[in-house]
Amino acid sequence: MSNETNKTDSENNSNPSEVPSQDAAPDTEASMLGVLRDKIDHIDKTIGDLISARANCALEVAEVKSRFSGGKEVMFYRPDREAKVLRKAMGRNKGPLKDEEMARLFREIMSACLALEKPIDVAYLGPEGTFTQAAALKHFGHSAVTHSFGAIDAVFREVASGACEYGVVPVENSTEGVVTHTLDNFIGSSGVRICGEVVLRIHQHLLVSDVTNKKSISRVYSHAQSLAQCRKWLDEHYPNVERVAVSSNSEAARLIKGEWNAAAIAGEAAARLYGLDTFESNIEDQPDNSTRFLIIGREEVDASGDDKTSVVASTKNEPGALHTLLKPFGHHGVDLTRVETRPSTSGTWNYVFFIDFIGHVDDPLISAMLKEVAQQVSDLRVLGSYPIGVL
Repeated sequence: MSNETNKTDSENNSNPSEVPSQDAAPDTEASMLGVLRDKIDHIDKTIGDLISARANCALEVAEVKSRFSGGKEVMFYRPDREAKVLRKAMGRNKGPLKDEEMARLFREIMSACLALEKPIDVAYLGPEGTFTQAAALKHFGHSAVTHSFGAIDAVFREVASGACEYGVVPVENSTEGVVTHTLDNFIGSSGVRICGEVVLRIHQHLLVSDVTNKKSISRVYSHAQSLAQCRKWLDEHYPNVERVAVSSNSEAARLIKGEWNAAAIAGEAAARLYGLDTFESNIEDQPDNSTRFLIIGREEVDASGDDKTSVVASTKNEPGALHTLLKPFGHHGVDLTRVETRPSTSGTWNYVFFIDFIGHVDDPLISAMLKEVAQQVSDLRVLGSYPIGVL
C-alpha cells in the first residue's frame, strides 16, 4: 500500500464531523455559516479521500482478476455484486437523503471505479436523448460508454456478437403494456441472456423551441407510445391538433426546431439535447407511468439474494395447456410476476409464453419447479436469472 493510501487511512480514522478548533465568535449569521462551511469543507475532503481509496481498491481487484484469469476474458462487471452493494448502501442510510438518492450516489461512484478497470460498452435503443438511454445511464452510471442503435434487433445483434458487452431494451410500460418486439427477439436469440432490469419513471413534457408560436400550435410530434400515454391530456388541452407519430421522442424534439407551429412530447434528456423549453410538465395521463427495461448480455448472473427469473416456454396446442404449464408454480409456491403470450413461429395457432417469477435458478426449489415445468411443455428455455431492479 502506498504512503498516500496510508495517509488517507490515517486521516479517515477521525470523525468527519470534527473540524479544527476555532476561537469563539459571536453568534452572527456570518460566523455561524463560516463554521458550518468549514465543517462541510472538512467532510468533503474526507469523502474525496475515501473515494480515491475505493478507486485504488478497484484497480487492485482488476489486477487480481487478471492475474488469475488463465488467459480468459475477464468480466469486471458483476450485476449480482453491484446489486448487493447498492442494497447495503440503502440499508445503511440514516437520512436525510432518501434511500434511492443514496443508491444513485453509490451507483455513480461504482461506475467511475469500474471504468478504471474497463469501461463498459452498452448498446441501447436510440437515438440519443431517449428514455432508453436514460435507463442505461441509470443502471450503469454515467461512466459507461453508450452506443445508440435504431432498432431493438440491432441491440440484440450487437450484444450477441460481442461488439457491446450489454444492451438495454424496453420490455413493458405500465400504461401501454408489453413491447412485443423485445419479446420476439428473445425467441431467436439463443446467445443473449437477461442480466438485469431497471424501472424508469416516465415523465412526458410538452416541449417548444425558440421559434414556436405557443398560441398557434397545430401539430404535436412524438413516438406512438408517448402519444398514447398522453392521449387524455391532449384530448382536453389540444383536441384539434395533428398528432404525428415519429420514430422516437428525440426525433420529435429535433423536428420542431424548424417549425413555428409545432410542439413535441418528450423527456428532459431530449429537451437538454436540443435546447428546448418545457411548455407543460408531466402531461402523462397516469401519474405512476413507468417503463421497465431489460439489461441483456451473454453471461449467467450469480444469485444476489433478491432475484427474478425469466423463461420462455412452448406448449402443445391442446386444451388446458396454460393451466398445465402454470400448475408447478403454484405447487411450489413460486411468485409469478408476469405472463405474456406471443404467437409461435413454428405453426399457426401455436403460442409461446414468457414468464417472470421471483427466485434464482440456483435455488433448489426453483430448480425442482423448472424440472416439472419442462416435463409439461414442448420446449423450455431460461432467459436469465438476475437481480430485481434496485434503482
